[in-house]
Amino acid sequence: MAEPEIHRFSQVSSTLDVIHEFAGRGAPHGTVVVAEEQLAGRGSRGRTWHSPLGGLWYSILLRGGVADEALSLQVGLAVADAIEAMVPEASLSLKWPNDLMLGERKVGGVLCEARWQGPALAWIAVGLGLNVRNQLPDEVVPGAVALNSVLPPLHPDSLVGPITRALRAMPRDATGLSADELRRFEKRDWLRGREVIEPVEGTADGVESDGRLRVRGKDGELTCLRSGSVVIGGRT
Repeated sequence: MAEPEIHRFSQVSSTLDVIHEFAGRGAPHGTVVVAEEQLAGRGSRGRTWHSPLGGLWYSILLRGGVADEALSLQVGLAVADAIEAMVPEASLSLKWPNDLMLGERKVGGVLCEARWQGPALAWIAVGLGLNVRNQLPDEVVPGAVALNSVLPPLHPDSLVGPITRALRAMPRDATGLSADELRRFEKRDWLRGREVIEPVEGTADGVESDGRLRVRGKDGELTCLRSGSVVIGGRT
């Protein structure tokens, strides 16, 4: 049986928009869209994602399974493993709920968008934006970085195959993070042990199997956050 297609474009509004279009026309699980440039790339919470030439702007179609808060963490784990297998110099961490970090700066982000037919899940489009060798806007440079900072010759095309294989191999028949995924996430947990200021005060203390962030207050009380962003020392 032939593998699902990898569709390549020079320029699109957003790879997520295109993958939703393919899904609506019946494209199979594992279909991929890659663009050299996005004109209206989007990040979480309605933010714009600057997507010029030189980055990896990528979406994959997932069918079956469930849509839960743990999915972006599972995708992050798969992507981080795939990148480090190619670029051992890149020691990546994951910042809950959907950021890939290289050191103290953001190198990529994941965005999952579900579509429903009545009460049934029709599909999930998973978008990945990864800074590879693209120029970063001045306003984001203090908190952002590109992968070519650790491997200058790296090109985004070289990452498409490994990342696609990793995401297609993700199990879709389980709910939440498995015990193995929890162990792997703990090793990459960028937030763990850091002081959280908002939306609650306390110390980041890992994640639950359903993907919720654990924040432990000074009184020892545990709060679990299901979604949104956190502020750490004035940063989000």
